[in-house]
Amino acid sequence: MNRISSMMVMILCLMFAFPFAIAPAAESRDKMASMKGGGPIEIVSDRLDAYNQEKIVVFSGNVVATQKDKVIKADRVFVYYKKDDKAAAKKTKTTENAEDLDRIEAKGNVRVTQGAKLVTGENAVFFNDEQKIIMTGNPVMREGSNVIKGDRIVVLLDEDRGVVESSKEKRVTATIYPDEGKQKNK
Repeated sequence: MNRISSMMVMILCLMFAFPFAIAPAAESRDKMASMKGGGPIEIVSDRLDAYNQEKIVVFSGNVVATQKDKVIKADRVFVYYKKDDKAAAKKTKTTENAEDLDRIEAKGNVRVTQGAKLVTGENAVFFNDEQKIIMTGNPVMREGSNVIKGDRIVVLLDEDRGVVESSKEKRVTATIYPDEGKQKNK
């Protein structure tokens, strides 16, 4: 039970990092928290299952993770930890941390919001080492009235940029309202 409790505390600290970045080292945690928004994280779901041997924690049923103005909603969220990490082998069983996180997957009716920004799709994967998010399953980016759609949306957190990719069946489309930005500045 102690192992599950400590894993849960760690997940609560890491969970909201999905769309926004995880502090890579303990000494930079305060600086990163102020840059990325920091603050307490609240996760609500109908169920939580922890699979310690497989290093997976699953939140299911109307999952909502909230940190300040950032919200992730999905049917299910899977948190995967690295299985063969040399550093993790030296740690005790109760010391999971940000370096142990491999990826976070959100599945089913995924909505990521921050202020007026919204990204939706059926699946999203956050890769911790690459600091990259990939949204698939009819992904759509919205900010105000502006809308961008494609086959796959990739957000590169360290580079503060994104890429919207097409496929043979689905080209990238963008509807942009240039006057909307001018009205906000007034």
